[in-house]
Amino acid sequence: MPVTNELMQGDSGPATAALVADMVVDVADFPKTGVLFKDLTPLFADGKAFRGVIDAIVGRYDGTFDVVVGVEARGFVLAAAVAYAAGVGVVPVRKAGKLPRVAHAASYALEYGTATLEISEGAFRPGQRVLVVDDVLATGGTADATLDLVQRAGGELAGFVVLIELGFLGGRERLADRPVHALLRL
Repeated sequence: MPVTNELMQGDSGPATAALVADMVVDVADFPKTGVLFKDLTPLFADGKAFRGVIDAIVGRYDGTFDVVVGVEARGFVLAAAVAYAAGVGVVPVRKAGKLPRVAHAASYALEYGTATLEISEGAFRPGQRVLVVDDVLATGGTADATLDLVQRAGGELAGFVVLIELGFLGGRERLADRPVHALLRL
């Protein structure tokens, strides 16, 4: 039985959740056996759908942020579009070794390994309100590391938004003291 819009769950409502769900493609055993990868390429490639999710994010946070942080790599696509739509700047949080002026680094565990993220020196002005945008919230390791980097770099967290939350992996609970907004909750 197909999932109807009424059954879709997301923090921006069932229509936005359905929009994301309709455009995501599951890829089994990528990047490693046992992982079900959520491919968002069809969403990014569809202008109407992409505009719909960007508008939902900007509408939710309108006027509450001064800069957008995107997490490597799919978060870059989302953050750039949100920043452009809101008329603010964008700051990348990159994998280790990709930035010329590293100010802060944070290592964390993934559901399929470990990683380190970095943010550039001078990424934010003191007190700048930061909206963090990423594609998927899984175990919360990437999100926790990124939100820590934002604070350590002097940003004030305005919000954290993802397209998809994999609730069964407990990421929201790991971030319990931080705001989480997921367009689609699975």
